Amino acid sequence: MIDLSIIIVSFNTKKLLLDCVNSIFNNTKKIVYEIIIVDNGSSDGSAHLTGNFKLIGNKENLGFAKANNQGIEKAKGRYILLLNSDTVILDNVLGEMVEWMGRNSKVGIVSCSLKNKDGSLQATGGYFPTLPRVFAWMFFLDDFPILERVIKSFHPHQQNYLKEHQQDWVTGAFFLIRRQVIDEIGLIDEDYFMYVEEVDFCFRAKQKKWEIWYLSEWSITHLGGASGHKGDSLIQELRSIKIFYKKHMPKWQYPVLRFFLKTGALGRIILNPKIYAKAFREI
Repeated sequence: MIDLSIIIVSFNTKKLLLDCVNSIFNNTKKIVYEIIIVDNGSSDGSAHLTGNFKLIGNKENLGFAKANNQGIEKAKGRYILLLNSDTVILDNVLGEMVEWMGRNSKVGIVSCSLKNKDGSLQATGGYFPTLPRVFAWMFFLDDFPILERVIKSFHPHQQNYLKEHQQDWVTGAFFLIRRQVIDEIGLIDEDYFMYVEEVDFCFRAKQKKWEIWYLSEWSITHLGGASGHKGDSLIQELRSIKIFYKKHMPKWQYPVLRFFLKTGALGRIILNPKIYAKAFREI
């Protein structure tokens, strides 16, 4: 029986992808695992790689959600790990986290500590984007530590990731799922091209009473931003939050959300006129 299916979606990240796969082979012990690579229409030769892994090649970029679903449908493991291609596995993180999941049957989804190349912490998920949290995020109010602790931010700051804890959602860069969760709630929602799909998935999992944990005991290196542009990423995230509200929140909240997003983008134009002017127009 396969313990863990590792699904890696790649878009023009050939060198990073090879480094990621080699780090898995070199460090993962005591579990039976498979690696499934889904190439999203890369032009850098990623679609022609060969090795001890399964490769699914798409002719175009189908997005993060759809590509991961392709991998999940082929996966045979008791646990599924969605892993970014721009990550490096350190030590036996995967084997030990699978064992931890085996001892904690109420936990459906976990992530570990994500670190930059210099060892500094990254934010790794947070709390569902309720209207107060979106407002605080867009207007930088959750930069104040006292307020951040009270409202539990959509995107908490790094100091919140020093200790293990439960939270509403974890980042898709390292997203370890119990197979039973997928059996109960279905695949990742493909209406999200990129960003917020992990928020949506965790929201549905929590509706079924599954726990979601951030585990600081284990860590990996996450280089970040290998496949996208920062400005485009922000705009895509704002678009995806709108999709999330249409699916899961009361109808009256949607126009309030748009007002917060638009006025927040307008207020941020002084920081980056190009990005936030575009955000204001498109959301």
